[in-house]
Amino acid sequence: MKIATYETDLTDAQWEFLQPMLPKPKKRGRPPTDRRWVINAILYVLKGGIPWRLMPKQYPPWKTNYHIFRAWSLDNTWAALNDALRTCVRADEQRDAQPTAAILDSQSVKADGHGGEVGFDAGKKINGRKRHILVDTLGLLLGLVVTPASCPEREGAQQVLQRVAGWFTKMRKIWVDGGYTGEKFQSWVKDRWPKLEVEVVKRSESTKGFAVLPRRWIVERTFGWLMRHRRLVRDYERTATSAEAWVHLAMIRIQLRRLA
Repeated sequence: MKIATYETDLTDAQWEFLQPMLPKPKKRGRPPTDRRWVINAILYVLKGGIPWRLMPKQYPPWKTNYHIFRAWSLDNTWAALNDALRTCVRADEQRDAQPTAAILDSQSVKADGHGGEVGFDAGKKINGRKRHILVDTLGLLLGLVVTPASCPEREGAQQVLQRVAGWFTKMRKIWVDGGYTGEKFQSWVKDRWPKLEVEVVKRSESTKGFAVLPRRWIVERTFGWLMRHRRLVRDYERTATSAEAWVHLAMIRIQLRRLA
C-alpha cells in the first residue's frame, strides 16, 4: 500500500531530516509499521482536526497510529523531537542552542465534552483548558504545561519554569504580560533563579485599539501558528499529556517546514 499524498505528508527532505531523531525500533517482535507512514497519519489528524476513526483508509489502521501517538506522548518523544528541531532551527538562524531570553504567556481554549479535567477561565469566559507556553525570541517552543482554564497565569508559569528553566542555564530575562504582575511571583523566580529577570510588558493606558506590544507579539504569533492546526482550535483530549503532545507536534511540523 502506498503512502497517501496529502499536503500534511512529510516530504522526502523532511523525512530524511527527521528519521535519525526517531526512537530505534525494537529488535524483537514483529517488524514495526513504517514510521513515516504513521507520522503522516498523525499530522493529518493534527491539521484536519478529525477523530482518529475517520482518517483515510490509505493510512495504517487508526489504532496503530493512536498507539504510537500515545506511547510517544507518555515517554516524551514528541517533546524531545521538538527540542532537537528547535536547536537545528536556531543554528540555521545563527543562534546559540541555549537562549538567553524568552517570552511567557497563556492561551485558553474551549473543551469538547471529552470527560477530562477542565476549568472555567472567568476573564475570557471560556470553559476548557489553558496552554501555558514559554518561547524563545524566534517564537519556538521552550516549555509547555496544559492545565484547566481556571489555573491562574502565575501558577501555570511556575509549573512551566519548574519543568524547563533548569535546562536553560544561560537564560537571563523573561518577558510577560500584566497577568503575571506581582511581587510574590517575582520573588518566587528570584529565589530559584537569581540571575533570571522577569519584565512585565504592559499596554499603555493611552493606547486605543490594536497595538503591537514589544516582545509580547512573538508569543502571540506562536499561538497563531498553533491555531492553524484544527486539532488545537478546541481541546479534544481526555488527558493533559495528549493535549501537550499535539502542541509539540504542531511545532515539529512548523520547524520541519523551515528546515527542509
